[in-house]
Parts: sequence; structure tokens; C-alpha cells
Amino acid sequence: MKKILLSLLIASSMGAVSSQVWAEADAGRITYAPVEAIDMVSAKIKLAIDAVSSGSDGEAVAALIKDALDASKEINANDKVDLARSRANNKLKAARAHAKQSALQEAEQELKNAYKSFQDLKGLL
Repeated sequence: MKKILLSLLIASSMGAVSSQVWAEADAGRITYAPVEAIDMVSAKIKLAIDAVSSGSDGEAVAALIKDALDASKEINANDKVDLARSRANNKLKAARAHAKQSALQEAEQELKNAYKSFQDLKGLL
């Protein structure tokens, strides 16, 4: 009888103080819906594409791509979306590497591919 009561006490106390039960967004942290986060990343990729088209240097384009990579961390939906987001991030990373090497034509193509990949994420939601 003692073992049963002890195990019930332990189980109920774990459920009562579970961090996942009480998890909330931090007071200063902004959380985005998955579609809003995808749109935000897509807008940042468009800025990078426009920068390449306007003749910006590789370092400026790489900085814009870094902003898009950082923003992509806000996309939280499910495992399937996270896997597709990871693949799209690989395209952004390749574009950033090309931009750092001043191979802007290759970077622009990778950015266009990444833009399409991020837009395709909406279909997975």
C-alpha cells in the first residue's frame, strides 16, 4: 500500500510542477504564428534578392541572408515543417557562402530557390 501511495504522490507532483505544463513565452519575447514567421523570412529573402539585383557588395548581401537565417528560427509548427525548414536553411547557407565569395549570381539563384522553399512551407501547415 505504501508503494502505491508513494508512486501516486510522485506521479502527481511531477505533473503539477512540470515545466511544459507551465511553459509560456517570455514577457519580452515576441512569438509568431507559423505563417507570419514564414512571411517574415520570405520578406527578408526578397530584400537580399533585391540587394543582389541593385548591385550591393557580397558582405552586405551576406548580412541580409544572415538576418533571414536568424528569422527562420521563429518558424515552429511540426516535425515535417521543421525538416523542410532545415532544408530551406541549407539553401540560404549556400547563398550566404556564395555572397561572401562575391559570387552574387550563384547567391541570387540560391536565394530564389530558398524563397520558393519557404513559400512551399505554407502548404505543409
